[in-house]
Amino acid sequence: MTSTFDGAPPARLTGVLLLTSLTTMVAAAAIVVPSGLTLNPADPAGTLTAVNARVGLHLFELGLDVVGWLALTAAGLLMAARASQAGSPLAVLAAGLLTAAGLAGLLHDAGNLALTQLAADPTDPTTVTVAGAVMLTAKWGVNLAGLLWVAATAAAAFCTTTPAGLRRAGAVAALFGLAAVVLPWTTGTGGPSPMLEQLGYLLHLPIMIWYGVLGWRQLGVRTYAPA
Repeated sequence: MTSTFDGAPPARLTGVLLLTSLTTMVAAAAIVVPSGLTLNPADPAGTLTAVNARVGLHLFELGLDVVGWLALTAAGLLMAARASQAGSPLAVLAAGLLTAAGLAGLLHDAGNLALTQLAADPTDPTTVTVAGAVMLTAKWGVNLAGLLWVAATAAAAFCTTTPAGLRRAGAVAALFGLAAVVLPWTTGTGGPSPMLEQLGYLLHLPIMIWYGVLGWRQLGVRTYAPA
């Protein structure tokens, strides 16, 4: 009996989702970094003021980021279903970790959305205090998402069904991603500066590109091969 998860259509849908995740997340980062809308828990009042002044742009980039994390979550679920059909436990693990990364990213964006409403009164002392806590939680939420994404990439790089060249590239990308995840832990109680955070974005880029390449390959799949 043929499963609905067999064949090309699910693979191509996975490819579309992975490429959608890559493009929307990169677009969101390209908006938030130069516009000064990066969340900074060390300066909640300044962040609230910036969001209040450019709330439309903030919501637009937040929408792009939500689409990106949602697409990553959906891609992970599809990959897990297909890997389960193929009987590849390591591929199931990689896909499950990818799904968890997507969910953690969505929780991060939920914090960003809450901050949007707090920005309605950026000068109120209580609001500023609450906003600082919300931003701090959101920051560590995205750090958790990054850690899960690194683990997913490392697991995928060990899958024997992944081409050797892609496996080596995945291992290298995972090392870069791990460095990005570790950076905030090196700052102690002070927390990462905006410059250090932008460095983290750059270090995580190889993982995003790796999944983009994987997505592109999935678009050309004619028969099932575990991701």
